[in-house]
Amino acid sequence: MAETRKIAAILVADVVGYSRLASADEEGTLARLRALRGDLIDPAVAAHHGRIVKRTGDGALIEFRSVVDGARCAIEIQNGVVERNAAVAPERRIEFRVGIHLGDVVEEADGDLMGDGVNVAARLEGLAEAGGVCLSEDAWRQVRDKLKEPFIDLGEKALKNIARPMRVYALRSGSKAEAPPPNIASVEKREPPRLSIVVLPFKNLSGDPSQDYFADGVTENLTTDLSRIRNSFVIARNTAFTFKDKAVDAKQIAKELGVRYVLEGSVQRDGTRVRVNAQLIDGETGAHLWADRFQEDVADLFKLQDEVVARLANALSYELIMVEAETATRSKNPDAIDLVMRGRGAILHWAQQPPTKDELISVRALFERALEIDPNDADALAGSAQTYMSEYAHGWTDPETDYDAQIIGRADRSIALARDNAWAHIVKSLYLHMSRRPSDALRVANAGLALNSNHAPLFAWRASAENYLGQFEEAKSDVQQAMRLSPREPWMGNWHNLMADAELGLGHFDAAIEGANKAIDAGFRIWFSYLNLAAAHALKGDMDKAKAPLAEARRLNPKLSVKWLTARKPILQPAFDALRKAGLPEE
Repeated sequence: MAETRKIAAILVADVVGYSRLASADEEGTLARLRALRGDLIDPAVAAHHGRIVKRTGDGALIEFRSVVDGARCAIEIQNGVVERNAAVAPERRIEFRVGIHLGDVVEEADGDLMGDGVNVAARLEGLAEAGGVCLSEDAWRQVRDKLKEPFIDLGEKALKNIARPMRVYALRSGSKAEAPPPNIASVEKREPPRLSIVVLPFKNLSGDPSQDYFADGVTENLTTDLSRIRNSFVIARNTAFTFKDKAVDAKQIAKELGVRYVLEGSVQRDGTRVRVNAQLIDGETGAHLWADRFQEDVADLFKLQDEVVARLANALSYELIMVEAETATRSKNPDAIDLVMRGRGAILHWAQQPPTKDELISVRALFERALEIDPNDADALAGSAQTYMSEYAHGWTDPETDYDAQIIGRADRSIALARDNAWAHIVKSLYLHMSRRPSDALRVANAGLALNSNHAPLFAWRASAENYLGQFEEAKSDVQQAMRLSPREPWMGNWHNLMADAELGLGHFDAAIEGANKAIDAGFRIWFSYLNLAAAHALKGDMDKAKAPLAEARRLNPKLSVKWLTARKPILQPAFDALRKAGLPEE
């Protein structure tokens, strides 16, 4: 492929004083830099539609669709770095300089970028202050009326190896971090926001102060992950860390900070084992609502930290939704968020007990009432779309209903309103898969995971599309990752059935039987769990063992036939002859 020229928004970032930092503590600096990339920089780049062209050890070259995206990404990163540096000694802080330019570049066959556009961005980076962003005049024209942050005109600057002087503008970022801390005692009394929480600094119980960094990393990353929950209010890390190493009362802290929930925990490292405990506390009553413990062997400490945080965040998101759903049910004058919480709580119960058609319709009514109050409620749109998707999945379709409009249309509106809404990505992906558009389903799941790479359900539902496409090894790997991230998942029964799908496709009939039985035992007593069980037994030649689950599948879905399955579950194509012998009708 020949090289191509194009106009691109280029961002170049570099660590200030990296050689000094690495010389003083190379291992620690690399670990902190990896943590920044994993929980701040890479997610921010993905969220703002960027492409990391290459890393340069202590820096990066990133391409964006627009200068506005690039500038907003730079601001988010610089503000995030300031927050993370607040508790770090000045001589150990990692800070970035950033340069942004809009110009002509040459794209190589391998995707690398070269040319004056890249060189100018690199020279602008060198002009920026620590924690600052410098833009060329061409870039500044694109963003000057689109960003609220102020600009400083630095005048014309001679840039090394650039033919002509160029006017440069500095963007003032970090304003949130520079603001004086609030006087907690002066916060007026008010009802705490829904889904409001503070993550208190996890305690290091190892008896070794050098292990503090691991406990602090869990706290920081968990704060970041919980902030991704839709409509959540999470106290910033800087405020939470003012309580570090202090005897605290959860009720008093909740009252001072104006939050409903307090999460506290501890980390203990003993030889090659790390134990992490966490508990969620009701800020009003002091009651313990949820607790969990993880104990793992240390192989890669930072990988372990990421996994612990992901598992905690996935579990907490469900727990908070269920607690809020119960509270919303008692509301005498529910608003849109109350109604959405009630709907979400009901849907989580479907994981254990599939709904009747009447129950599904009553839950849809909750989301529709929420949309009457607020037509732009992204979660209400996703919830309403899910009820139509469930109706489609159960075979309760209405010929008068345009399911593409009700599901894809509402999911797209939800994503347009809240780009990171994983719920809408899941619903859209599942429906596209069920309506025989698996490649599109895979694309949507990938888009959701690009925004949140630790969202367990998205891994599972991506596996659903992969199974349809015959990518059984990939599907099996994704289901396993989902189970690792959320081992107490309400939808675990469904995930076991997805694993049975993959094992069937791989010809592992005993493993498929195990997966289908686990799905049924976990409460996922849907027709296709029983059908997978019947198919696995039939393919093994155990027709007597296949007949009972097939009969149950047909009782739950009277439409089941070879003809009906041919269009809807091609994964079972190799089992049709065996299922015919077990009693599956042709039409």
